[in-house]
Amino acid sequence: MTRRSLFLTPALAMAQAQAPPPAARLRTRPSKEIAASPLSIGFETLDREMFDPERTYPYLAALGVKWARCQTGWARTEKTKGQFDFAWLDRVVDSLLAGGIQPWFNLGYGNTLYTPGAAHASAVGWAPLNSAEARQAWVRYVETIGRRYASKVKHWEIWNEPNIANFWQPEKPSPAAYVELVRMTAPVLRKAVPGCTLIGGAYAGMAAFEYFEGCYEAGLLELVDKISYHPYRQIPEDNYEADLNAFRGLIERYKKGVGVWQGENGAPSTNTSAGALRQFEWDETRQAKWLLRRILTDLALGVELTSYFHTVDMVNYVWSSGQSGATNSKGVLRGIEYTPKPSYYAYRNLCALFDAESVRATDLLLRVENAGAEIDPRAMRTAAWVRKGAPIFAWWYPGNLQRGLATTSARLVLWSPKAVQLTDPVLVDLLHGEVTAPPKVARSGRQFTLDGVPVKDYPLLITERSLVV
Repeated sequence: MTRRSLFLTPALAMAQAQAPPPAARLRTRPSKEIAASPLSIGFETLDREMFDPERTYPYLAALGVKWARCQTGWARTEKTKGQFDFAWLDRVVDSLLAGGIQPWFNLGYGNTLYTPGAAHASAVGWAPLNSAEARQAWVRYVETIGRRYASKVKHWEIWNEPNIANFWQPEKPSPAAYVELVRMTAPVLRKAVPGCTLIGGAYAGMAAFEYFEGCYEAGLLELVDKISYHPYRQIPEDNYEADLNAFRGLIERYKKGVGVWQGENGAPSTNTSAGALRQFEWDETRQAKWLLRRILTDLALGVELTSYFHTVDMVNYVWSSGQSGATNSKGVLRGIEYTPKPSYYAYRNLCALFDAESVRATDLLLRVENAGAEIDPRAMRTAAWVRKGAPIFAWWYPGNLQRGLATTSARLVLWSPKAVQLTDPVLVDLLHGEVTAPPKVARSGRQFTLDGVPVKDYPLLITERSLVV
């Protein structure tokens, strides 16, 4: 008996004895401890010097992602005709690799030495097609950068969002013109970077089917290995599965077996952001929930790689029209302080569990029952994975984050086949990293029934304790 226990009243002593144990913390892992993963982070706007990479590397190394999408910056590299300075990009590539993160390159944009008329020195969005000199200079740049990084970077994406005017200057977006640029670029990369994987599209949105089909009619799929897209939307799941099926279906009509990458997608954390989705109400918690829903939805639907945009807020964001005067607040780090937001911790929690060892499972049962009047059971999202012989069950309500969701709970019915062991189930909150024992667990053979389990507007998990603590 301790001295303190002498002063406890019987009622207080009973209350403490019955109180749930404190939550454990999800065990996170740095990127170097993860062998492979489909999870990426945005490291774009290097071409415009929108952030200080050096201040981000310790955070990225601890995050657990295995990929980083880097915009290369022709204008930043060739400031005098025929002279290239890659020192800045060398530091980026080597620092990411040292942290266990593989860079993949987004190749662009223009160069005012050859594409005059751009509003900003980075020549954002200006395509090098309007003169023979510009074309020759672009090919020279591609060959030079390809040879320099051939042993370190094997995945190369050609241009960014060519289907919108902001990133296709000075002419209007044209499938034929974009494929012409790819046709100039792809053979040079294939020769300079043996064994490379080429990614085409980098489309803004998923609905420009006339543009997409125009690209495929012009032969894009014969030049690249993957197609990437940027599915910005307020509610991540809103018609997304149907859009993705249609997107994949169109590709399959022209060429079988082409994988798709979700190459850029993010949500702001403030109401004053530049860039996509700025018209909605945001805060740091909503951003973190949005991130979890975007990434887990992509994983559940079998997207080969999914990338969150961006590492850090971009202050005085630069468009093709020049500096905006506003901060693009989609970073998982704050742009002035370089400190982590809730979205950073949420992504780190997710990275710890959803590497290449976690495999989607369609033979695991997860049913959500009695979730309350506010919940439409037809809208509930569920998914399951198997990791090291144990199941990971996920569920969430895909509601409007701007409206929020009242506290509610439900009954979960879980079932896994004999080869998948669930013996010590725990509840994992990916937003906060908390691991707790679920309430009211009943087991019958391979089936578990859990009553009083929370339902949130972001993903929660049930999995085996040994996987997470």
